[in-house]
Amino acid sequence: MTKKINANIEYDLICVGGGIMSATLALITKILQPELKVLIVERLNNVAQESSAAWNNAGTGHSALCELNYCPQDDNGAISIKKAVEICKQFEVSKQFWTYLVNEGLIENPEGFIKNVPHHSWVTGKENSDYLEARYKAFKAHYLFDIIEFTRDVEKMKSWFPLIASDRSIIEDMAASRISRGTEVNYGNLTQQLFHILETKYDTPVHCNMEVQDVDPSLDIDWTVELKDLRTKTIHHIESKHVFIGAGGASLLLLQKVEIEEKEGYGGFPVSGEWLVCKNEAIINQHNAKVYSKAGPNDPPMSTPHLDTRYINGKRELLFGPFAGFSPKFLKEGSYFDLVKSIKFDNLSPMLGAFWHNLPLTRYLVEQVSMNHEDRMDELRKFYKNAKSEDWELLIAGQRVQIIKKDEFEGGKLQFGTEVVSSKNGSITCLLGASPGASTAVHVMMNVLEKAFPEILNSEKAKQLLEVMIPMWNVELTQELFETQLEKSKFALKL
Repeated sequence: MTKKINANIEYDLICVGGGIMSATLALITKILQPELKVLIVERLNNVAQESSAAWNNAGTGHSALCELNYCPQDDNGAISIKKAVEICKQFEVSKQFWTYLVNEGLIENPEGFIKNVPHHSWVTGKENSDYLEARYKAFKAHYLFDIIEFTRDVEKMKSWFPLIASDRSIIEDMAASRISRGTEVNYGNLTQQLFHILETKYDTPVHCNMEVQDVDPSLDIDWTVELKDLRTKTIHHIESKHVFIGAGGASLLLLQKVEIEEKEGYGGFPVSGEWLVCKNEAIINQHNAKVYSKAGPNDPPMSTPHLDTRYINGKRELLFGPFAGFSPKFLKEGSYFDLVKSIKFDNLSPMLGAFWHNLPLTRYLVEQVSMNHEDRMDELRKFYKNAKSEDWELLIAGQRVQIIKKDEFEGGKLQFGTEVVSSKNGSITCLLGASPGASTAVHVMMNVLEKAFPEILNSEKAKQLLEVMIPMWNVELTQELFETQLEKSKFALKL
């Protein structure tokens, strides 16, 4: 990461941002076609410092095993697991790529970034308990989730998550489900390992302290990227056939500088996250689970409360949240003027429309921002009745910028997923949005490759490599294929 940028090279791909997305895209690209010239630039002094950093995200291997918002219930009581199936497949695709890297000797220590932590859903009240049982039955019938367990028995829950189930009456209406193969992922550690592979095996370092000032069309090649070295204040103009903008919350601001019509109408709404972090080792060691519940009836999906075992920097941790905060910054290390700068003539109407139709979100954020420590502890005590205020402290997590886009009926709508915005010829791509984010990095970056480098993916060499790297990619998934690949990933990743 110490090499100087060679401004005389015409690059095949420039990746903006030193997070999990750029690392994944650059590495897959170099594996499939090592001779391509790839440049990676990061504004901060190291990689994985924003959304990819361990403390800045939930660390959940998002595979829909416990996240209830992926399984909506209609007015007739029917549960749809379509979205859950999709998310589960996408996470398994990520695991297969990581498995390939381990089997090739490129990652030597998978335990540094992934561990087996069972995933649970837990709810209270008859209506929620009935919903969870209906979800369990729908999951049990599908081979992706058929190892799911379900109970309404508090004694069984004590064996799954004793902190939550202790001091509960047998007459309390509660229900829980469990899938034992859940994972806890340190995406910061993983990102660092991916960039290490790029630097040592593919001669592709990350150039830190480099801020993208502009991206303009070029006469000689597709794009000219203007970079500023934040240490020397030197300006570089680098040419590239393709540009990928994966700068987290700052992606929107960079996209708005690009002269493509596909960017029109996109806006963003920043939301910061906060965790309660346990300081008592005795309490931390009593919980080995990720336990997700349901968001309130008028609360956004991002508010889904969960009590999670984490492994960060080699240490076991216990977090509860998330609690929402508000800052006009688009990154933790961003500017307080980010939100104002993002408002343009073409996205003003969508942003006003999204605001008007999401007043409950505004009310939710106001309530969250006004919370004090005891208010947050009261929320925690809905999970863990005996939680003591002195055992927990507040930690500020990462910034997320939720997508706002044009909508024919509402003027603008708030979108809680991720979206790839691309020029018609795929020469520039930009990732907007947040959850489920890092868990689906391989799936999302393969979509970017389809747009940017279809000629690579259609080559016989790439097809053969992908059959080994990501066997579940772009094929009709069968139970036999899923179970075979699941066992391989368990063995390689030591889960």
